[in-house]
Amino acid sequence: MRVNVGQAKTDLSKLLARVEAGEDIEIARDGVPVARLVRADPVQPGRRFLAAEGSLAGAIEIGEAFELTDAELDEILDDPA
Repeated sequence: MRVNVGQAKTDLSKLLARVEAGEDIEIARDGVPVARLVRADPVQPGRRFLAAEGSLAGAIEIGEAFELTDAELDEILDDPA
């Protein structure tokens, strides 16, 4: 699907919903494509935590409702205490 900049500004929420559903959206200026909205890869929480070496590395699975962000986990792992 291709939309002009003005329509993209007006309908951004609707366009994002379509992108979340898997559709790619081109944004054009004067009919010439200048950008593309595509679905981002879902972020797996705790990727660095799961990659950490240790006896449980690879055996831990973090659920969707996990409350710490990657940045918070990195901060915990970097703390020497």
